[in-house]
Amino acid sequence: MSEINPVLNMSIFGLFVAVTLFIVFRASRNTRTAADYYAAGRSFTGPQNGFAIAGDYLSAASFLGICGAIAINGYDGFLYSIGFLVAWLVALLLVAELLRNTGKFTMGDVLAFRMRQRPVRAAAALATLAVSFFYLLAQMAGGGSLVNLLMGIEGEAGQAIVIAVVGVVMILYVLIGGMKGTTWVQIIKAGLLIAGALAMTVWVLALYGFNLSELLGRAAARPDGAGQDLLAPGAKYGENLLTQLDFISLALALVLGTAGLPHVLMRFYTVPTAKEARRSVVWAISLIGLFYLFTLVLGYGAGALVGPEEISSAPGGANAAAPLLALALGGPLLLGFIAAVAFATILAVVAGLTITASASFAHDVYVNVLRKGKESAVNEVKVARVTALVIGACAIAGGILAKDQNVAFLVALAFAVAASANLPTILYTLFWRRFNTTGALWSMYGGLGAAIVLIVFSPAVSGSETAMVPGADFALFPLSNPGLVSIPLSFLLGWLGTMLSKDPADPEKQAEMEVRSLTGAGAEKAVAH
Repeated sequence: MSEINPVLNMSIFGLFVAVTLFIVFRASRNTRTAADYYAAGRSFTGPQNGFAIAGDYLSAASFLGICGAIAINGYDGFLYSIGFLVAWLVALLLVAELLRNTGKFTMGDVLAFRMRQRPVRAAAALATLAVSFFYLLAQMAGGGSLVNLLMGIEGEAGQAIVIAVVGVVMILYVLIGGMKGTTWVQIIKAGLLIAGALAMTVWVLALYGFNLSELLGRAAARPDGAGQDLLAPGAKYGENLLTQLDFISLALALVLGTAGLPHVLMRFYTVPTAKEARRSVVWAISLIGLFYLFTLVLGYGAGALVGPEEISSAPGGANAAAPLLALALGGPLLLGFIAAVAFATILAVVAGLTITASASFAHDVYVNVLRKGKESAVNEVKVARVTALVIGACAIAGGILAKDQNVAFLVALAFAVAASANLPTILYTLFWRRFNTTGALWSMYGGLGAAIVLIVFSPAVSGSETAMVPGADFALFPLSNPGLVSIPLSFLLGWLGTMLSKDPADPEKQAEMEVRSLTGAGAEKAVAH
């Protein structure tokens, strides 16, 4: 820790911020309409959007959180990588292209296509804001712990100030650049992240003769670690039946959550055609899959070269594993580069989250619910920018509260909310002809409410030293992740609401949606209703 050079680290960080802000400013010059602000004028190619999707998906959880989880928990930590990758496949196979063909800017466009506009759009916007908030918590916590490590800042007040400053920088990207500027930041970030992770992976393997077994053995042999438990399942989730159920809940949330993440789904609206959307998918899955293979080496490398004890005691705890590994490998210069890459990761993801949440409120709530579709694009974008400020302030406050939590764990909570609030309604809307407005509202509000209530009363929030509110104990729900209960409940409520309701489905709208979603016919036209 004494080798950390705050001046060097902050110089690299400042250079990155300056360069990317310049790129965002240049990109923003052509942002004039709502389509420019929300969907970058649909001007990106498939490969470009593939890099941007990877940049959006590979969040602080992927780099900071998973590396720390593997370094400390071994096999059980790598399950996060498996879950995130399999989740992406579910999103591609079930919803990605269908949503892109059906929608215009937001998830609410799709869900309201054949249902009553105002109640469904309001519910979709609320669900989007909730998912975005939980995801923002993770990114803010990761950003705060990273800068704390870079600057050697300790103490509650200092860390809170750092998170606030980080949040302000992040908000600037969205206010200045919109989706076009955000997309370029994500493309740059994806390239830097994968290149940095590749370089560190090769470096770590080279130290052990490119023998993965040797690396795993060294990590397991450390006296301050979990020993051979690092190489076997159960270090974190194998103690008893309750922890095993918690793992099943986590797995459900990870695998099903991505298909309901609004900020990932919104990326498909930035390409001009369905063909380009498919090309972007091929690029994205290749980049994402490659990166998650790197996390195995980086996590065990941090465990072997740095040690779980030093990682846990560093500012940010487990989230500091990857930066500390960079310090052990290449000294302060590599640490500065990797930290800047990690910060780029956080900047890009937060920008994508914020623009998605603000777009959902401005487009779904302000224009289509409050103004009944009678509002100019200029005012709509203004409302979106004001909303971005409010969301940023809430994220800063939440990030300060959750600053000691593992980033991958916080993202798993966001996935659980997304899978509970959004996925059942999306699938029913796309594939069940009888599904109606009542079913959609029951599913979204029921799933969202259940997920949030269970999280509030879970061990993640209170009842332990590592909880968000360590001094309190109101943990009535035994599992840390609510997915095992809230996801099936949301599916059940969607079915039950539809079957009990006399609200008729519109067969013409349903047929139109089916043709559009499966063939892409009419997908380039605006959804005018």
